Amino acid sequence: MLDRVEARLLVVDDEPNIRELLSASLRLSGFEVMTAADGREAVQFAERIRPDLVVLDVMLPDMDGFAVAGRLREMGGQMPVLFLTARDGTDDKVTGLKVADDYVTKPFSLEEVLARIRAVLRRTRGDLDLPVRLRVGDLELDEEAHQVWKGGAMVRLSPTEFKLLHYFMINTGRVLSKAQILDHVWNYDFGGDAGVVESYVSYLRRKIDTAEPRLIHTLRGVGYVLRPPQSD
Repeated sequence: MLDRVEARLLVVDDEPNIRELLSASLRLSGFEVMTAADGREAVQFAERIRPDLVVLDVMLPDMDGFAVAGRLREMGGQMPVLFLTARDGTDDKVTGLKVADDYVTKPFSLEEVLARIRAVLRRTRGDLDLPVRLRVGDLELDEEAHQVWKGGAMVRLSPTEFKLLHYFMINTGRVLSKAQILDHVWNYDFGGDAGVVESYVSYLRRKIDTAEPRLIHTLRGVGYVLRPPQSD
């Protein structure tokens, strides 16, 4: 898991499951996170805590996200906004990007939201040391380019394999249960069997973990952990 707070975020969504999923995942990825359930609460929090970025649902019970983003802009200073919404029409996107810095449609992947947040932060505050590449031993992953290298050689992964590896790498040294992996890689509403995790861990090992020292370790009855070589 990343060991420093990258930025202070405010997550605004009226759906408790999405709000809790996002806040927990972003905390695991190294962010400080506050949450709000409606537009009025979001504006009050933003005035008080001045977040580095607001993750904002468009469809809120009291006012829409476009209006909330407008209120945030009126506060002055730099407060980037990333919209999350089920509205995927061109007109909605054009409207959204007039008042926000980026736009992600539902259903979304946690990895995409994380990559977009970091990209917006780099653009808006020039924080170039935010991690674009994750490294564990001779394994490297580029979040924005969606590319992976092992020992300097590029490794081709499927989108799901990439998500799985990314989740392992942002949680290096942390034991992850199959249930956690299902929730974060296949999204919170995935109704599949935990056996899919075993299958994809096996696929991933064949591509990035074929030589000693091994990086991905199985803890029987508990889950999996990715450890750097010096930890073995």
